[in-house]
Amino acid sequence: MNSITNQSPTPSETRPLVRARNVHKRFGDNEVLKGIDLDVNGSEVVVILGPSGSGKSTFLRCINQLESMDQGSIMVGEVQIGYELRGRRLCKLTPHALARQRRDIGMVFQQFNLYPHFTVLQNIVEAPIGVHGQDRAEAEAYAMELLDKVGLRDKANAYPRQLSGGQQQRVAIARALAIKPKLMLFDEPTSALDPELVGEVLATMRDLANQGLTMIVVTHEIGFAREAADRVVFMDGGKVVESGPPKEVLSNPQHPRTRAFLSRFI
Repeated sequence: MNSITNQSPTPSETRPLVRARNVHKRFGDNEVLKGIDLDVNGSEVVVILGPSGSGKSTFLRCINQLESMDQGSIMVGEVQIGYELRGRRLCKLTPHALARQRRDIGMVFQQFNLYPHFTVLQNIVEAPIGVHGQDRAEAEAYAMELLDKVGLRDKANAYPRQLSGGQQQRVAIARALAIKPKLMLFDEPTSALDPELVGEVLATMRDLANQGLTMIVVTHEIGFAREAADRVVFMDGGKVVESGPPKEVLSNPQHPRTRAFLSRFI
C-alpha cells in the first residue's frame, strides 16, 4: 500500500512553488528514491546533477506523475500531485483529473518525441487545441510567438525530419511552453544531441531562465549550471547529498561524493 502524506497548505503559510517531502520510489527490489526533500521557489532555476542511476530522472517523472510515488508528497502550488483529498483520505486521481493537473507542468525529454507526420506548428498546437480545448487561432498565434522565442519562426511549416536535432529540441521546448506552464522540467535535454548542437538549446534555456520561468533541470552541463542556476542539487544513491548556490557547490563542494563527481568535469 502506498504511504502518501497529506501536505495540504493552510492559507496563512507562504509556500514554495514545488514542495517534495520524503519521496520514495521503488522498481521491484531497486529503491531508486530514498526520501527526497526539495523546495523550489517561483522563478527559481534548480539544476540537479548526479551520476547515472542516482534517481534524478525518476524524481522529475514523479513530479509530473509519469511515475507514481510509493511514499511521500509532492505539491505544485497548492495541488498535491497525483492525489486529491476526499473527506479525510487521499485518493489517486483518475487519468482525466491527472491530465488537468499536468496543465501547470511542462516537460522536455532527452528524446524530442515530435510527431513526424505533423508540421512544427501542428506539433506545438496539438495539446492546447486537442487536450485543453483552446481556440485554434489563439493557439496558433501563441505558437508563432513561441517559435519567435526559440528562433524558429521560419520553420513553422517544416516537418521534424527537415530539422537538425538542436532545432527539434527547441521545437520540443516551444511545445512544452504552449500550455503556459507554471513549472518546466528538463530531463537531460541535450544528451541526445551532437556536441555542436548543444549550445543552441542551452541558449534557449538560458533565455527562459532570464525571463523568470521556474525550472528544474537534470543535466550534466556544468557550464549551464554555473551560469543559469540559482541553486545546484547533487543527488547520489537516491538521495540529495548536497544543495546550494552554484558558486558554493561547484567551486567548493562539501561532500566527498560531490567532489569526486565534479572532478570529472571541472
